[in-house]
Amino acid sequence: MRRQIIQLFFAITTILLVSSSSSPAADSWPQWRGESQNGVAQGDGFPVNWSEVRGISWQTDLPGLGGSTPVIANGIAYVTAGVDGKNMLLAYNVETGKLQWEVSIGIDRGSKHRKGSGSNPSPVVDGDHVFAYFRSGDLASVDSKGKVRWSTNLQSLFGEDTLWWDLGSSPAMTRSAVVIAVMQSGPSYLVAFDKDSGKQMWKSDRMLGAPEEAAQSYSTPLAVSVKGEEAIAVMGADHLTLNRASDGKLLGKLGGFNPNQEQYWRSISSPVADGNLILCPYARGGTLTAVNMDSLADGKGKDAITWFRDDLGSDVPTPAAHQGRAYVVADGKSSKGTITCVNLKNGQTIWTVELPKSRSGYSSSPLIAGNHLYVTQENGTTFVIGPLDQDQPAMVSQNVIDDNEPFTVASPVPIDGSLLLRSRHKLYRIKGE
Repeated sequence: MRRQIIQLFFAITTILLVSSSSSPAADSWPQWRGESQNGVAQGDGFPVNWSEVRGISWQTDLPGLGGSTPVIANGIAYVTAGVDGKNMLLAYNVETGKLQWEVSIGIDRGSKHRKGSGSNPSPVVDGDHVFAYFRSGDLASVDSKGKVRWSTNLQSLFGEDTLWWDLGSSPAMTRSAVVIAVMQSGPSYLVAFDKDSGKQMWKSDRMLGAPEEAAQSYSTPLAVSVKGEEAIAVMGADHLTLNRASDGKLLGKLGGFNPNQEQYWRSISSPVADGNLILCPYARGGTLTAVNMDSLADGKGKDAITWFRDDLGSDVPTPAAHQGRAYVVADGKSSKGTITCVNLKNGQTIWTVELPKSRSGYSSSPLIAGNHLYVTQENGTTFVIGPLDQDQPAMVSQNVIDDNEPFTVASPVPIDGSLLLRSRHKLYRIKGE
């Protein structure tokens, strides 16, 4: 009997170890769009209803402005902000909302746009190490105690920022590196730095001949698998590119996203991947293109396009993708607030939901959490749509917070059955009613 109990103990322990190593923790959100960069939370039981006075676990005032989405690891939420002329990385205890530490990383460049800041890129976290990037070009690795491990400045190394507006591209993580995409009028490139040492691993040119502002992109690189190899997918300057993560070698390139050479088609919304399919929003929210990445790496060019739509898109919010479906938040003048669920295999619309008409726009990206979709407006109001397993979901709640001053641009973040929400001036933990 004792032997059977011991065997059972080891069997349960093995199952727990395998389970914990094969899927991301429900209290971890290591980068802007989550573990797989697709806007999908682990777990369930997330809040559906809250208000200014109910369902808020805690709220804390932020010391400065920033558009970065919080990232979470080991009970700490990391956000960036411009504070007293400095780029700051801030660490908050997720249970109490208390500031644990703050560290300065270069000089805050401020903003050019009313929605922007010098702290738009979201940090990324890998175990005990946090990587923060700012409009000033400063990139740093900081440990979980707030000690700077290494730092560099991309603009000092490779040339000044020539974007017309505020830098918004967040870093992407590979197994060994942190990767930054710089897409602007002038020298454009991808560059990878070793996570541990900060040494440059590789740099790949990305001068693609897009006209005027179309050469500029605020989208975030996407870590993907292409034909079994770790790769970096980047959307911008009228092209989708795939580069090998280990050495930056170009694996595939697809142009034609701007056939009429429109001068002002800068890109903001990032691509999202599901399996070997990558969905590319473009044309200021006017088009959606699904591309088979393996086929693109095989040199098939435009034949790698699985489907294309010019009646649907998203200019700023990045779509969420899960189990063969994509969720697109339209933010155009006539389509603003239309949520569309699309079949990723064929591009057909599965359902649409119309959110209440409002002057307030959408810059945050949607979150799939449990059986619902969360969409946050620029005034801090979050709409909950679901249940997602129904043939025709509906808006189930409209949740407001007291900090309704424009502009909330950060995306909602899941944490252990609750949500973190960064508004213009505050950080909230929401557990619901």
